[in-house]
Amino acid sequence: MSLLTVTIIQTALHWEDKQRNLAMLKEKIDSIQEYTEVVVLPEMFATGFSMKPELHAETMDGVVFHWMKDIAASKKIIVTGSVIIEEEGKYYNRLIWMLPTGAYGYYDKRHLFAFGQEHKHYARGNKRLIASVKGWKINLQVCYDLRFPVWARQSKVTYHDENVSAEYDVLIYVANWPERRSIPWRTLLQARAIENQTYVIGVNRVGNDGNDIYHSGDSMVINPLGEILYHKVHEEDVFTITLQKEVLESVRNKFPFLRDADQFIIADE
Repeated sequence: MSLLTVTIIQTALHWEDKQRNLAMLKEKIDSIQEYTEVVVLPEMFATGFSMKPELHAETMDGVVFHWMKDIAASKKIIVTGSVIIEEEGKYYNRLIWMLPTGAYGYYDKRHLFAFGQEHKHYARGNKRLIASVKGWKINLQVCYDLRFPVWARQSKVTYHDENVSAEYDVLIYVANWPERRSIPWRTLLQARAIENQTYVIGVNRVGNDGNDIYHSGDSMVINPLGEILYHKVHEEDVFTITLQKEVLESVRNKFPFLRDADQFIIADE
């Protein structure tokens, strides 16, 4: 049986204060007693959802990047979450997937939250990142991406007799998603799990941000049938869960719905 153990950190964030956030998050990661392989932090975990990238952006050789690298190496875990990155004169809301070896991958948020003016401050990405851990394939996305099902849709699904091979096995969203829109957050996380026959992990922050917008957390882990395995509202929490590949494969083989999916290509604009 192939297992993957993931720790979710649902936390309040200190508004635009990297030093305090990194110290706070290190303390929370240090507090993890259970065995874990992946630690997931919220969107823009070092600053909160700031629209001042010119003040808070770093390069891929900056303080936050090296903090992630040091944490991953010292704890022998994978650390992921999004940060504000400057590259070639542009700013990105960039999810970094940091391995214990110092190797990393990254995903630049594609769907920028125009309702909150994010598109005026950040450049969008155009490539998905699907990481691999112990045979598990993990699709990594950021917050507002959740509202766009085509961007998360399974493709390249193949069947061999009774066994299915899908593009990915776990879909992770890191977020700063306000409480006032928590119903879409919860509903769409379940929808993404059901339609893609995948585990879904949504990690959100709690508390008020610098614009006095309240976040209820509502971090969730959902199985491929859409059943909620974990859900935490309003409170900070550090939660560890082990996902089972056997459950995933059983659902896909018993209900081979991905076989009937439409074929499509996403064209970049």
